[in-house]
Parts: sequence; structure tokens; C-alpha cells
Amino acid sequence: MVTAIKSHPGRLADKVAVVTGSSAGIGRAIALAFAREGAKVVCSDLQPLATVDINDEAHVATHDAIMNEGGYSAFVKADVGEAHEVEELVHEAVEIFGRVDIFVNNAGIAIEIDEPSASGLGIAKTSVSVYDKTVKVNARGTFLGCKYAIAQMMRQEVGPSGDRGWIINISSIAGLVGCGGCPAYCSSKGATAELTKQVAVEYGPHKIHVNAICPGVINTAMVKPITTDDASTKQMIAAHPWGAFGEPKDVANAAVFLASEDAAFVTGVLLPVDGGYVAE
Repeated sequence: MVTAIKSHPGRLADKVAVVTGSSAGIGRAIALAFAREGAKVVCSDLQPLATVDINDEAHVATHDAIMNEGGYSAFVKADVGEAHEVEELVHEAVEIFGRVDIFVNNAGIAIEIDEPSASGLGIAKTSVSVYDKTVKVNARGTFLGCKYAIAQMMRQEVGPSGDRGWIINISSIAGLVGCGGCPAYCSSKGATAELTKQVAVEYGPHKIHVNAICPGVINTAMVKPITTDDASTKQMIAAHPWGAFGEPKDVANAAVFLASEDAAFVTGVLLPVDGGYVAE
């Protein structure tokens, strides 16, 4: 069932948002939530329609789903690990909607989870190619997104609230604590977390909010390989005091808060959305 766009303006009314990795999972949920709060959304990914998304029964591209609900959206293809493509993504967002107020660095990969040959290995057995690919998307991609989004935010007219912009990076609990078997993923998400704090400090005086969300295990296609049987699923659930996996909407709700004026005095935060995982 399609949920209609709210009739009131919403917390993100008149803002333009770019969401990378928007075709499935967390990125899709964030893009839809932003649109339902009034934002115009530029969806970006390697392709508009995910090949696998356990939470998408309609098989409708995210930007089409937004427009079907009466919102404003467009799709721009981009590989976040390539500087010229991220720069062009920001440029096209401005061409389409006039500015960039919100940029969500969500696109990410987890080769150590997705590929059996790379799964569960210690650093001594982790291939350099797995590390390089992971860091290119997760850490370099976040760096590039911050770089080009902030350059645009510094050029454009300040919004009515006095804020220049909002950057939201998607890190992970693996960026806050050590998780066995995934040294490449942990280091890339740790880099994302630390970059968030650095950029927040540097651009706070310019009124650009820079925060990160650190999800626990969220019910998406990305975590499906580590929950293939009852034993592994129960073990993963037991690591979360809340006693359940999160859903993409849980991360999306946090992103809406961080992108809104409700978070007027919030920057440099690493916000766990993890059912208590890192509290233990």
C-alpha cells in the first residue's frame, strides 16, 4: 500500500536533498521519508531499481515511488567512489532543483558479509583488493560527498533558518566498536565516523550541520547473508538489548530529525540507531 504525502508542509519543506545508495534498503527509506516531509529528493545509485531488496514488494524505483505519491524527485546515476561523478551529481541536483540543502552519504558496501570467500576472515587473511574496494566506496565516497556538497552549500544563498546545509553520513556500529571478521568494513566505517566529527568542527562556524547515524543490524538485503539460519539470526538478535533487528524506517526517522530544524543545535554527533548494541 502506498502512503500518501502529508497534506501539511512537513519538516523538510522547500529543502532539496540528495541521497546516495537510494535504490534499496536504508537509502530508499530515507529518500521516501524526506519526500513525505516535503523535500525535493535527488535519488542516486548505480541503477535506479535494486536487483535485490527484501523490503520492496512493489519493485518501483525510489524516485518513481516518490513521484507516484505526489512528491518531487529525480534519479542521477553516480559511482560515489569516483570524484568526477560525485561532483557531477551535485551539479545536476542544482540544475534540477536549484540548490542542495541536504546531502546523505548512504551508499556503502560490505564485501566481507556479501561474499562467502571474504566472510569471517581476520585481517591476516583479508585481501588487499577487498580492503581497497570497501574503503573506496564507504570512506572515499563519504569524503567526496562531503567535499562537493559543502562546496555547493558554501556558494549558495543561506536558507531562511540561517543554516547553510545538513550533511548526514551513514556510519555503523562497526565504526564505533570492533566487529569480528570484517576489518575492511570496520575501518571504512570508523573513517566515516571520524570524518564526520572533523568536518562538523570545521564547518560549524559556517552553519553546516554534519552528523552521522550508526545503525545496528537493520533488516535489509545487506545483512541477509549473516542471518541464513535460526542459530545465526538468534545470535545477532541477542546482541541487541532491544531483542530485535531494526528496520530501514528506524534509520530514516533519525535522518529526518538530523536534516530538520529540530536539530538546530546538533552537529558532530555519531547517533547509534542500534537497539542498545553499543550500550552493552
